[in-house]
Amino acid sequence: MSVELFRAMLRIRMVEEEIARRYPEGRMRCPTHLSIGQEATAAAVGLALAPRDLAFSSHRSHAHYLAKGGDLDAMILELHGKVGGCTRGRGGSMHLSDERAGFVASTAIVGNSIPLGVGTALAQRLKGEDAISCVFLGDGATEEGAFYESANFAALKSLPVLFVCENNLYSVYSPLSKRQPAARDLCAVASSLGLAARRLDGNDAVAVFDAASSAIAALRQGAGPVFLECMTYRWREHCGPYFDDDLGYRPDGELADWQRRDPLVSLRAALGLSETEAERLTRAIADEIAMAFTRAEAAPFPDEATVFDGIYRTELDAS
Repeated sequence: MSVELFRAMLRIRMVEEEIARRYPEGRMRCPTHLSIGQEATAAAVGLALAPRDLAFSSHRSHAHYLAKGGDLDAMILELHGKVGGCTRGRGGSMHLSDERAGFVASTAIVGNSIPLGVGTALAQRLKGEDAISCVFLGDGATEEGAFYESANFAALKSLPVLFVCENNLYSVYSPLSKRQPAARDLCAVASSLGLAARRLDGNDAVAVFDAASSAIAALRQGAGPVFLECMTYRWREHCGPYFDDDLGYRPDGELADWQRRDPLVSLRAALGLSETEAERLTRAIADEIAMAFTRAEAAPFPDEATVFDGIYRTELDAS
C-alpha cells in the first residue's frame, strides 16, 4: 500500500509541477489552483475510498480528481479546453467532473460543493447503497453558511459523509488570525454540530490513510458523519503557477519550514525506498505526463456549433 501511496503523491506533484511549468505558454486559458505541498491528504483519502464512493471538491481539485481515479488525459485536455476533456472542455481547472471515476463535481464557489455531497449521501442512504460521499473542503469553507447547514443535516440524518478539511492556514491571502477568533477549534465546532471529528497532520500520508480508512469503515456500518481536519500547507500562490512569498502575507520562514516537512520526502524515507525504485517511478510518471500534454495540444477545440449544448434554458413566452 505505502509504495502505491507514494506513487500517487509523486504523480500529483509531478503533474502539477508540469502544469506550472507550461502555464505561462498560454495554452491553458483557465485559472489554476495548485496544491503542491498538500498531496498527502488527497492521495491517502483517495486510496482509502472505493470506486463506488463519490467525491466532491472545490477550486483546488486536481489532486482530489487524480487520487479518486480520474483520467490524467481527460484532465489535461480539460485544462486546454479541448474535446475529450472530462467536462468536454467547457469547465476548465475549477470544474472537473467525471462519472467514470466517481468524481461528481468541483466548483469555484467556496463551500458550494458541500451541500451537493450531503444531498448525494442522502440519496445513497435512501437507495440502500453501500457507498459514501466524500467532501473535500478548505478551512475557508468552514466560514460559510453552507457548511453549517450541511453538517447539521448530515448529523441529523446520520448520513454517510466524510468531510475532509484541508486546513492550509490561508484563504487566498488571509491567515486564520484575520478570519476566525483565536480560540476557535474547528474540530470542536464540528463536534458541536454532531460530527465525529479528529485533527491530523495532513502531511503524514500514512496517518491520514489510517484515519480515513477507519472513518469510511464506520460510515459503511451506519455511524454518523465524520470530519477530518488535515493540517497542511500550499507552497505556491493561491491562484496561478508561481511562488508568491515575496508578497509578505506569510511570516518569514514559514514556507521554508513547511517545505522541510515535504510529505513526499517523509514518506520515501519512512519506506526506505531506494534511489533506483524512485527513479523508475519518476520516469514512468514523466512519460505518462508528457503523453497527456502531447495529446492535449494536438486535440481539437469543441465545434462552435455545440456551444449551447448542455445548457438548460426555457424559452421566454413573448405573448
